[in-house]
Amino acid sequence: MRHPLPGLGLALGITWLWLGLVVLVPLAALVIRPWELGPAGVWAVVTEPRVLAALRLSFGAALLAALVDMPIGLLIAWVVVRYRFPGRRLLDAAVDLPFALPTAVAGLALTALYAPNGWLGAPLAALGVKVAFTPLGVAVALAFVGLPFVVRSVEPVLRDLARDAEEAAATLGATRGQTLWRVVLPALGLALASGVALAFARAVGEYGSVIFIAGNMPMVSEIAPLLIVVQLEQFDYAAAAAIGLAMLGLSFLLLLGFNLLQRRLRRGLA
Repeated sequence: MRHPLPGLGLALGITWLWLGLVVLVPLAALVIRPWELGPAGVWAVVTEPRVLAALRLSFGAALLAALVDMPIGLLIAWVVVRYRFPGRRLLDAAVDLPFALPTAVAGLALTALYAPNGWLGAPLAALGVKVAFTPLGVAVALAFVGLPFVVRSVEPVLRDLARDAEEAAATLGATRGQTLWRVVLPALGLALASGVALAFARAVGEYGSVIFIAGNMPMVSEIAPLLIVVQLEQFDYAAAAAIGLAMLGLSFLLLLGFNLLQRRLRRGLA
């Protein structure tokens, strides 16, 4: 019997060739280039106070944004899947807006919205909360770009989730809160963890939607991708690659943690 796909050898070879050209070769260049500075030079670059502050902001804001997206994304997915109301399809389509918008346009829109004279920035400023041109603005922009990943990860699982268990819990006297905590959330835990991991991975390297609202003040609201661009503009490619290598290593460790969490959740559901 002939199969429509080529044999294992040819398919595996094409797979490794494509993976090498798209992923492995660029990563190898990123790993090799910083060592032109020597180990002491690489360490000096990545431990510079300005670089540490930028890395702390990028990773801290990305993690915070992903965690904020988790309950909001769950709520939006629940509303879209479980309820029928006028404008539901419009809300469902609006979830994907961060995918469709160019990142620079999203950054300009968020800056105009949260600036001290913006529609949301002005009332917040009156309350003493400044969003634009602060680290808080960075977190807001990253939450904006990461939200669709949580919603789209949870939505199909929630759509396939039978309501029998919820109805059984209700007949046994469980409150809505107990049903949500003990029945619904355990079933959605793996999807939520996947959505949070994707939102974090998307946010940590974000540049276009953050660059305008951040303010880009060194040691305060400067993100690591911007610092890489600054080094490239100064033709210091080795230093830029060293910062990129630090981001790669930190991202790998955090995503490894997310994968271990997903594995534990998967074992708990088995």
